[in-house]
This record gives sequence, structure tokens and C-alpha cells, in this order.
Amino acid sequence: MGGDHAPEMVIRGADVALERDPDLAFILVGDEALIRPLLAKTRRLKKSDPQIIHTDKSVGAAEKPSVALRTGRGSSMRMAIDLVGKQKADCVVSAGNTGALMAMSKFVFRTVPGIDRPAIAGFFPTLRGESAMLDLGANIDCDATNLVQFAIMGQIFARTVLGLQRPIVGLLNVGSEEQKGHEAVREAATMLRGINDMPFEFHGFVEGDDIPSGTVDVIVTDGFTGNIALKTAEGTARLIGQFLRDSFRSSLLSKLGYLLARGAVGQLRQRMDPRRYNGAVFLGLNGIAVKSHGGTDALGFANAIGVAADMARHGFIETVRRELAAVGFDKATDEQKVVATA
Repeated sequence: MGGDHAPEMVIRGADVALERDPDLAFILVGDEALIRPLLAKTRRLKKSDPQIIHTDKSVGAAEKPSVALRTGRGSSMRMAIDLVGKQKADCVVSAGNTGALMAMSKFVFRTVPGIDRPAIAGFFPTLRGESAMLDLGANIDCDATNLVQFAIMGQIFARTVLGLQRPIVGLLNVGSEEQKGHEAVREAATMLRGINDMPFEFHGFVEGDDIPSGTVDVIVTDGFTGNIALKTAEGTARLIGQFLRDSFRSSLLSKLGYLLARGAVGQLRQRMDPRRYNGAVFLGLNGIAVKSHGGTDALGFANAIGVAADMARHGFIETVRRELAAVGFDKATDEQKVVATA
């Protein structure tokens, strides 16, 4: 029931995802009176006979996470998360309130032993293909240990979803020199250089212009910087698109030029289409939760479903546990104990 065009966008997205991956099975949680007529219009989803769990309660887009966590037990979002927590589903995908989804997922799933804080990971288009970046906004302040944990989870994410065998990991900084940046970033770099026999390569520091160039496969940073980088990239993509539209409309000759360049413009539009990179993931939890952009369409939501399915199939959480243990990050923290007993 979350998103600007829910539940129609969600149901159509599930139908598209099923066309790509016929082995998927769905549980739809929400208002059955709204879901049934929309389900009847689908081609594949209705034939798969998805289970519908009815609730007319949902989390509002502007609802505070603390309020949603306290009062949202019967909401569609919480009920969907609970299905994963009770191992009745492998993953949950929602286009609803991001803060509420994170708060509820962390409360129900709890964090993986050895992870102090979960992080939000997403995709960026680059000259080399795609890269993963985290954290995108879950943690404003991070210490060196948090950044190292993000790096380990991020490279597993890149291997799982992007299919990379040995991802290259970089720490986002204000310069590539070793003495640049604040203490936490420099200390994290030292710790990462000391990790041996792991299936990733630590590149060192990267700068902002390294993100679109694809210098590394995984960019690690704190949530404050990561969220600014994400919003800047999204805004720049929209700006370039508007500049192109304005240029091609500026004169008759420009319009004729567009007709000649239409194929190339179409390829550019496809490369920059945000729907291709839809699906932010909460990493570090004992359950798979994927956040779709609220304003996406069916194609974008289907991509978010694909990310969740890939993570479930490839045993992402089990791999995180194993590789954290290999570097000694497998002990529960005080924060985790508090969450576990909340």
C-alpha cells in the first residue's frame, strides 16, 4: 500500500517481475477490496494465485518512524515484515515510508551479530556499468568500525546483485592522499588494508568524481555524505535531461537534429533511467528488506523485487555472517543486546 501510485503500481510491478522470473511467489499485504480488482487485470500474477493478507491499515508517508513503530503493528508494512521475521516469506519489498520501514525492519529482524548499525545501499550508473554505494542516509555519524562493516557488507552486496567475483572497494574522501580526511575515514582505511584473504580488493580513497567514472565497484561513506551524493546525482541527471529537452526544442534545426539523433538520445535516456537502479537495501539485518522509490512505476518496482530475490537466492545474510566472523566482527554489541530485548 506504499508509494505514490499504490497499490496499482505494486501489483503491476509484481506482474512484470513474474514475467522475468517465473519462479517467484508473492504474498500481497494490504486492502483486499482494492487489490482484487487490480489483480484481475494482470496477465501472470493472477494465474500464480498469490496469497492476499487483508488489512485496511497502512503507514502514512509523513508518519514519524517512532510513531509507526509504536502504533503500526496492524499495518500492511509491519505485517509484511513480520512474514519475513516468521520465515513465511524470504524478503519484503515496499515503496512506503523509508524511516518506518527501517525502524520496523530493525525491530523485527534485529541486526546481524557483529554489525553495530544497518546501512542503506543502492546503485549508481557509471562509465564501467554499475556500482554500489552505502550508506545512503541511515547513519549520519559513523566511526571507523562502522565504515569497515559497511565495506564488508557492500562488497558482498556487489557480488550478490551485480555478479562481481572480486569487487573493488573505495572509501569516499576529500582526496586520494593517505593524510586526507577525518580520523574515522583514515582509521577505516588502515583497518581495511589489514584484512587479508577476503574476496575483495581495497582501492583506498576515492573522490566524488570517481563515483560516476566507476573507479571502484563499492563506494563506502557515512549516511550524511552518501545521501547528499545520491540526491546530487539524481538532481544532476534531471538537469541534464531538461537541458537536452530544451536544446532540442530551441529551433527548427534543433528539432531536425533530434530526429537524426533520436536513437542515441534513446540510449542515453535508458542508461540514465532511474528505474533501472531502483531498490535500496537495508544491509546488516537478519532479514531482507528492499525499499523502492515511492514515485517509481511498475518497471522500477519490478527491479526492486529482482534485487530482493537475488539477495535471497544467493544467501546474502549467511554470507555476511560468515565473512564478518572471518575478520572478528561476529560478537554482539551492547546496542544489539538492547534491540534484542526491546
